[in-house]
Amino acid sequence: MAEITKTEGGGASAGGGTGGGGTGGGGGGGGDHRGGRGPNRSRRSRPEPEPTFDAESGQELTEKVVFINRSAKVVKGGRRFNFSALIVVGDKHGRVGVGLGKAGEVADAIRKGGEMARSQMVGVSLKDATIPHEVFSHYCGAKVLLRPASPGTGVIAGKTVRAVLESAGVKDVLSKSMGSKNAANVVKATLQALLSLRLREDIYRGRGLEIRRVPPPQPPQAFPAEASAAPVAPAPDSPAPQS
Repeated sequence: MAEITKTEGGGASAGGGTGGGGTGGGGGGGGDHRGGRGPNRSRRSRPEPEPTFDAESGQELTEKVVFINRSAKVVKGGRRFNFSALIVVGDKHGRVGVGLGKAGEVADAIRKGGEMARSQMVGVSLKDATIPHEVFSHYCGAKVLLRPASPGTGVIAGKTVRAVLESAGVKDVLSKSMGSKNAANVVKATLQALLSLRLREDIYRGRGLEIRRVPPPQPPQAFPAEASAAPVAPAPDSPAPQS
């Protein structure tokens, strides 16, 4: 049964059982009132990685966190957590790399994954802002289909495939991810599809052939009319039919 006690200030506080007015309301003064989150109590945001530069091309590298996984191991004192971060690094000019970092903290896992991705960067063949031809690739249970698109289409892809394509510098492409949705397998299938792209010049060069450059068709030239052209005589009238 709840009891109501009066304080010297005239307020009343209510408590339940033997606790009295310890958690009282209105004017009791014994309550524990928690306010909203202040400016110093905001959620901790993930730190933005500092921009780095590629030693070979000299281009600025972009680092994207694709997926972070947490694993737990039950030990005598409780549970021990480990984190793995899947990182994609690229210069947006035809070079991209993928790394998987593991550590006891999220920041350390991201740092290790970024270092691994930068050390494993490879070059891919691109045609302007899209890919040269259609390609289908699979890695384990993940299947990825990429198709070239006209300028202005954009990157039509999910977040996992988009991270790899945008890091490589692809701006116009159509894609479809089928099969497994595992982020690591989808990323590796996308990277494998980009590595299988070949330009027409590379194919001809490997076969020892030369590309024939056909000049573009020229518009027809308009000739000026001759001033001394003879006038066209009118056609004679046909004779009237006889009755």
